[in-house]
Amino acid sequence: MFDHGGDVKEPVRRSKIADLADQPASEDPSAPDAASVPVSAASSAFDPMAVARREFAVSLGEFRRTAVLVPLDANGDLWSAEQNGVRWICAFSDEEALARFARARGDAGREWVYRTVLGARLLDVMVPLLPGPAGVALDAGSEDGGMLFPPVAGIVPDAVAVDLGVMR
Repeated sequence: MFDHGGDVKEPVRRSKIADLADQPASEDPSAPDAASVPVSAASSAFDPMAVARREFAVSLGEFRRTAVLVPLDANGDLWSAEQNGVRWICAFSDEEALARFARARGDAGREWVYRTVLGARLLDVMVPLLPGPAGVALDAGSEDGGMLFPPVAGIVPDAVAVDLGVMR
């Protein structure tokens, strides 16, 4: 408490992903309004890392708003796999992506039971329920390689983000 009666408030922490999401979508210096774009922002449009971060932020936002298919294991739980100490919930953008994965595993002949789950629910609710570090693997086995949403701040809740050192 302060002497004047106010409470001490913890500073609001913003993730790097949130900062990236706040940036304008287009920073093309050849656009008609390029004169209004600060020089540092215009030059970041040519920085491969800055471009990749923006593209990932867009993909993360789309994933969070999209319903995906998650196969169920023999116990009726969401199907996941462990790789290098991280548990990955396997999710698929559509039945075709799940079918490609089944073929790649040599399991195309069996019935794949799945649930439709919102991406945000997977990241915010299901990942924290798993023991140890966990994330989501989208479209594993796809020709384009799919996408990983790892257990880091800005993707999963801070309480389970491995980069913040507050793992359970």
